[in-house]
Amino acid sequence: MNKKNILLLGFMLFSLFFGAGNLIFPPYLGMESGENFLPAIAGFISTAVLIPLLAVISVSLSNNGLLAIGQRVNPIFGLIFTIIVYLSIGAFYGIPRAASVAYELGFVQVFDVESSLTLFLFTLGFFAVTYLLSVDPKKMIDRLGQILTPALLLVLAILFVKAFTSLNYTEKPATENFATAPFLSGFLEGYYTMDAIAALAFGIVIINGLRASGVSKKKDLIRGTTYAGIIAGIGLTIVYLSLSWIGRVLTYTEPVDNGAEILVLATGQLFSVGGNLLFGTIVLLACLTTCVGLTNACASFFHEIYPKLSYKQFVFVFVLIGLLITNLGLNTILAIATPLLVFIYPFAIVLILLSLVQHFTGESKKMYVFSMIVTSIFAIDSVLDFFELKIASIEGILGIFPLYGNGLGWVVPTLVVAILGYLLDYRKGKILKESTVI
Repeated sequence: MNKKNILLLGFMLFSLFFGAGNLIFPPYLGMESGENFLPAIAGFISTAVLIPLLAVISVSLSNNGLLAIGQRVNPIFGLIFTIIVYLSIGAFYGIPRAASVAYELGFVQVFDVESSLTLFLFTLGFFAVTYLLSVDPKKMIDRLGQILTPALLLVLAILFVKAFTSLNYTEKPATENFATAPFLSGFLEGYYTMDAIAALAFGIVIINGLRASGVSKKKDLIRGTTYAGIIAGIGLTIVYLSLSWIGRVLTYTEPVDNGAEILVLATGQLFSVGGNLLFGTIVLLACLTTCVGLTNACASFFHEIYPKLSYKQFVFVFVLIGLLITNLGLNTILAIATPLLVFIYPFAIVLILLSLVQHFTGESKKMYVFSMIVTSIFAIDSVLDFFELKIASIEGILGIFPLYGNGLGWVVPTLVVAILGYLLDYRKGKILKESTVI
């Protein structure tokens, strides 16, 4: 393996992960966590860095990415779940959300103009650039790894250095959310970055990048993907610590509602007139790199399952859909997609962890099936809760499980039934052993 290519892939993976949510959530966490900053940021890094890293590795261990992981439950489940994941992180949510944030927090902050016409013209240009960067996957590594990611890191470094040399910390009390269970609150904040789900798609992007550079052996693909993931994880951790620290130490004269407002204040306080330009540049670069990665991942997957349309044609389709949905507005996008993400996120985390465990213990069919059944119960309950349609009797039963009130009630029962399923298959000699190639 070429060390330079691994480094570029790591930079590219960092840029794919680091989008709008990754930029906005940490500063707000830093502000709200106050004296409980350390456990809160530890929880955030668990779901925003560690689990996505494990997801990337789990994809490299499978023969056909997310599709193969899902098919361990059932072929139909695998196909449907994979399509839902790619559509949710792609054309119907991830791509238009990134483009909308790029417009509202990037373009508008710099040029101070906002209308339906300017939104359309911006998205037209934004998606044209996305198409040009995505249409040739072989060149995408160079474009993201050598150009866009270093540019993003440079402008972030300017902000961080200025903040570290200019801002002084004074102890602040934690808000209600972070006062009693700061780690779990941080865990859930990282949960909403959607990175664990996106990582299931980005893993294939990295593998394809390695193959394009001449790596063919599975052992080398796994190692290369793991190294790229570690590089990206280190970069993300440093950036998250820095962003959250800014939110922690910044002086507030008026209440703020989100991390975007914090960064606008920070860049304004630190750089005066040039603050909006710096912030807008950070947002635009972060959102653009994420859109390129999501477009590439989605186009590659759908071309694989429907080869009658070329990769380039699928890129055009997803860019076009993204452009149209973006023009509906960010609030509409969030309203449509949030219940879907609430539903699929537990499935994604469970499948990631089971696929890693399987590599060392062997594959158990019942382990997967039992886990998905229990996870689906809690996932449906979460969706009903979102729409305020919860049934009191069901809530009373599910509420006996630990962490239910924190939105993580599925963790313990899923673990129990996974172990039970494995033991039942083990007793009947139905464990399919895998060879360790790491």
